[in-house]
Amino acid sequence: MIVALGDRDPEYLTHREIDAALELFPLATEAHWVATDSAEAHDFDAASGIWLLPGTPYRDADAAFAAIRHCLGTGTAFLGTCGGFQHALVELARTRAGIDAAHEESDPGAAAPVVSRLACTLYGEVRTVTPVPGTRFAEICGLEPFEGFHWCGYGLDPAYVEPLERAGVVVGATAEDAGVEAIELPDHPFFLATAFQPQVGAGTTRDLGSVLEAFIAAASAP
Repeated sequence: MIVALGDRDPEYLTHREIDAALELFPLATEAHWVATDSAEAHDFDAASGIWLLPGTPYRDADAAFAAIRHCLGTGTAFLGTCGGFQHALVELARTRAGIDAAHEESDPGAAAPVVSRLACTLYGEVRTVTPVPGTRFAEICGLEPFEGFHWCGYGLDPAYVEPLERAGVVVGATAEDAGVEAIELPDHPFFLATAFQPQVGAGTTRDLGSVLEAFIAAASAP
């Protein structure tokens, strides 16, 4: 079972595209939305994979962080996109880099805003995503730059890239004016997070794309 963790709002294009993507998941994965403030969001034992979705601030951010810690501790496949990417960065900064990390959206006065407001917000914007050679992300997506859809105003603060890298976090992709676009953990079976939203387009192309296909494969592995 794949848990798609987030607070669904069909008014959002990106959430409608998540609906479209989930319809394309193999039936055997039993992928479905789980709200962050639901009872199900605090029990991940049956999950083979967790997709932490866009749409912040979450109604219950603690559930999002708990999901990330569950994946880190159990080796459960994890994919974070947009808000999921941002929360993964905060959790990794806390647990792996020893930083009292915060997300500027929910804690604007924090001393260590690992996720901070982007200089140029990317609401409905497309940016060229460039994979980093030798990374899992490049293995999944190839080395050729591609266009990635964004709907966000926050990203990894440049001041925290090096501390995270020293803690074992690998940058898998970048964009010229959006900074780090993907991060991964090489010591985890599958832990990947992206600033861009790979599900956008599924509603028209009926194609999941390489990132979601790789996540499903990891979550389906015995």
